[in-house]
Amino acid sequence: MSEILETEVSADHGRRLRAPEESTPVLDVDDLVVEHRNRTTGEVFRAVDGVSLRIDAGESVAVVGESGSGKTTLAMAATGLGVRGSGDIQLLGHSLASIGRRQLRELRPEVQVVFQDPHGSLDPRQSVRSGLRELRGLQRERTSWIDDDGLLDRVRLTPDMLDRYPHQLSGGQAQRVCIARALLMRPRLIVADEPTSGLDVSVQADVLKLLQETQASTGAALLMISHDLAVVRSVCDSVHVMFRGKVVESGPCETVFKNPTNEYTRELLDAMPGARWRARR
Repeated sequence: MSEILETEVSADHGRRLRAPEESTPVLDVDDLVVEHRNRTTGEVFRAVDGVSLRIDAGESVAVVGESGSGKTTLAMAATGLGVRGSGDIQLLGHSLASIGRRQLRELRPEVQVVFQDPHGSLDPRQSVRSGLRELRGLQRERTSWIDDDGLLDRVRLTPDMLDRYPHQLSGGQAQRVCIARALLMRPRLIVADEPTSGLDVSVQADVLKLLQETQASTGAALLMISHDLAVVRSVCDSVHVMFRGKVVESGPCETVFKNPTNEYTRELLDAMPGARWRARR
């Protein structure tokens, strides 16, 4: 268990977070609602509408839906990285509504996000080496378990990549660097937000395999945000299908994909290339 979550009382800094029990889910979202207000018209838009989900240690869960369905808003709110509304969000047993900013900062290293645009996630002024050095300086205890060469080897990159800048990396190489940065922090939860979008098909498969290997080797939970059902089916244990802010169907991937009960899910499946693999309904 990470030392960052141990309980510690200090006159200057107050109470630190207590380490969760072994059986505590990594993420437990109950009836989450997130609303956005149009600053011009004042109109309120409900981006997430009464969504619940649970992710246990080592589990891989997908949230799928078309653009604007609310899946990324849900992921960012649920992990403390975005706007939260009503409902309860428990991250490693701690309610995000009842902890302060300092406690939230303690939790954030336990959640690492691999974003859709790897080049946009990296500082163009930093080499790969200097970016890792900055992370190590911020989280010395968490990151001391491996050196830079060993870390890059884990994501199948060679040591010469350490001295390259983001513009000198291909999309696949840049995404591997982002996965390496997430792995360095030894998170309890990895959020992959459309991590293969924009990559070549062959590179997509390699990045997905790498995410699976990273999850298996660390025991981290995985929350995958995607519109690509083929990606979800190859990586995740269970899936939540979102439409207009609501979860319209959820369950084990094989069950949902072979026997969908919601019309929107059927439409998503029928739109997949090679949709004939799905059992006839």
